[in-house]
Amino acid sequence: MPLVSRWRKLLRATLGSERPALTDAALEAAMASAIEAARVRHALDPEAEAEWRPGQALRLLLVGYLGTRNTGADVRVAEMIRQLRAILSDEHLELSVCTSDARLSAGYFPGVRQVKLPDVYPPFLVREVSRQHGVIACEGSMFKSKFANALTTLMTGALGVASAQNKLSLGYGAEAGDMDPLLEAFVSRYARESLIVCRNEASRDVLARLGVPTASGTDTAWTFEPASAEEGEATLRAAGWDGRRLLIVCPINPFWWPVRPEPARHLLDGLRGTRGSDHYRSLYYHRYGDADQERQERYLDALAEGALGFAREQGAAIAVVGMERLDRAACEALRERLGPGPLLVSDEHDMFRLVAALRRADWIVSSRYHAMVCSMPGGVPSLGVTMDERIRNLCEQRGQPELSLEVDDPDLGERIWEGLRGIEAAREEVQAGIAACVARELVRMGEMGIVAEDRLLQRYPL
Repeated sequence: MPLVSRWRKLLRATLGSERPALTDAALEAAMASAIEAARVRHALDPEAEAEWRPGQALRLLLVGYLGTRNTGADVRVAEMIRQLRAILSDEHLELSVCTSDARLSAGYFPGVRQVKLPDVYPPFLVREVSRQHGVIACEGSMFKSKFANALTTLMTGALGVASAQNKLSLGYGAEAGDMDPLLEAFVSRYARESLIVCRNEASRDVLARLGVPTASGTDTAWTFEPASAEEGEATLRAAGWDGRRLLIVCPINPFWWPVRPEPARHLLDGLRGTRGSDHYRSLYYHRYGDADQERQERYLDALAEGALGFAREQGAAIAVVGMERLDRAACEALRERLGPGPLLVSDEHDMFRLVAALRRADWIVSSRYHAMVCSMPGGVPSLGVTMDERIRNLCEQRGQPELSLEVDDPDLGERIWEGLRGIEAAREEVQAGIAACVARELVRMGEMGIVAEDRLLQRYPL
């Protein structure tokens, strides 16, 4: 078979002697096999799958990075649900979302069925998509190798199964970046019958090279309504804020990616009853050696240097905010460097209060894309410290590319200090650029809603 031959050739070219990549390849191959089996089953026995009929509610499965207390991912999906309900109304919809842990996403998506996503997911996707009338892939970092090939395999796999069953297959608010050759081949093969609404033109260019159809869009978080300003202020005060002008810093660990499945190591760890600090969850592990740990220490030192220098000049307080539960270690390490003060992490604060707290800031320094996006409607000036193209693209959209710094810049501390000084000196100009960007993105969000509506109604004339 041409597909098998192509897969073997790509495996030989991609893997070399790097053992962890083999498990990514095995997962992609398993997902590809599941999609091909679904295609054959659809051809032989289409009645075995759910098929929409006039008068029925439309059953849609939203596949994202949920159940991890990732504020950006949760906000994105909440706004997609709101937009779908605005387009079609509740009476015409039955929505389901995949979640890694329903306890961590409880209360976020009222009226939506939450389905447990297993760590090894190809058979699950075939079963679950067969019960649905369509799939919407929700993850922002939808097509890239930076974090985990398994995440892109999940998104593309869900879209591929839906396409194989001749159902709605839509990626919404997606970003595309660098992928290894094997993952590129997988995306090119199994996303080319879907429509991917991208959140920037750079992502459209990446997917165009792979033959994947796209449309212009934006991130879906722009319209999110957080808790009130009073609740945001109360959250900060309860954490120790004294009411001074406020600099919020949102750190991450940019150096322990990608995450890869390592089933043999997972089995051995289970037998020994031990887990290393590089364990992500289940059979997934970070790639995090001594050199990476040293880079993380330098990054945190630089964040502290820049934030403390500027805050002392301004007589300001500093709060540390973790946008994902995974950020807690970085947040606590940064807080130690800064001294006593507010520390808010998403494992203890819901997305409504966390975003409300962000909008109470006078300045933000963030390595989290959605800390910037969610604070911009509140007019908060922000400086990005980025590990990949997402914050760079956002600052380009704002017309402020100079406000995106790199996590491994050797002069990062000094550049953060200088960047914050520049923001304060040109505060009104920076805020005007942010306001103009927000206005443009709100228009784009309305336009992408029209794209989604057209796509839905072409296939399902409700």
